[in-house]
Amino acid sequence: MSSNNIDTTEPSASSTAASSTAEDAGAETETETVTDTEATTDDDRRELAAQVELLADENRRLREEYVRARQSRYRATAIGLAAIGIVAALGSIAFPDAREVLVALGATGLFGALLTYYLTPSRFVAADVGERVYTASTANVAAIGDELGLRDERVYLPGETAPARLYVPQHADYSLPDERAGPIVVDDDSRGLLLEATGAELFRPFERALTGDPAADPAPLAAQLTDGLVEQFELARSAESDVDAGDGRATIAVSDSAFGPIDRFDHPIPSFLAVGFAAGLERPVRLEIAPGDDRADWLITCRWDLESDAEDETAAAGDAEPTADAETTAQ
Repeated sequence: MSSNNIDTTEPSASSTAASSTAEDAGAETETETVTDTEATTDDDRRELAAQVELLADENRRLREEYVRARQSRYRATAIGLAAIGIVAALGSIAFPDAREVLVALGATGLFGALLTYYLTPSRFVAADVGERVYTASTANVAAIGDELGLRDERVYLPGETAPARLYVPQHADYSLPDERAGPIVVDDDSRGLLLEATGAELFRPFERALTGDPAADPAPLAAQLTDGLVEQFELARSAESDVDAGDGRATIAVSDSAFGPIDRFDHPIPSFLAVGFAAGLERPVRLEIAPGDDRADWLITCRWDLESDAEDETAAAGDAEPTADAETTAQ
């Protein structure tokens, strides 16, 4: 009886020990698996951190190379101007008959080289950075306009304190507000927003760069504005104008905008053009923007009133009075 009990107990103990050994082995396996997973995760994180650091260094290097490339371009221009100045100065010695012209040319070249070399900008901001900043600002203002229920209409008003300001009316039938009103105009007949135009900040340096005043006629004014848009500010690759002064219209075809799509709220390119026409012609300018065709990316149309009906009626009345007096005298 005792021996039977002993025989039965020994296999049971062996089974229990085997089970315990299996559990311990499974626990060790799980521990090793977790340890391997954590080690792999740490390795991945270190690898990603190393890649991010490498990309940051590469971006920094590319920005520095871009700045050096732009600076070298300016300095190459300065060297070219200096070379022209030196050649002209030496030519004035060899050719006494043209000495005055050559001396003037040499002095101009050397002076231009000096300015170009020392006025080379040391910092360049990429166009996409400015475009992102503008996108955030215009999105906020456009959202405010939508919340106020304003119309999709843009009128640029010439002023005394600013070249022009942007007026966004609320109703279809509106009267133009006073330039000192705003930014929120609450008058019933001119309710809307009256804002500082983006183009006004561009028009000021454009006006200073001109040799004289902005043209008062639409056609030469359009030529000045498109030249400033492309050559001075480099906001577009090309800009061609089509002016109909008799109809009070100027359409500018623009390609390759530096600030993305120009049909957004107060985009720098159409804003600059509208401000320029408003300030140059001293009349309110209505702005229209449409997609272009195969020749241009966008078509910007600025419209202005030629003469008001009241002025026409006054002039007609003034012409009629002398006629009536003449008929009375003749009788």
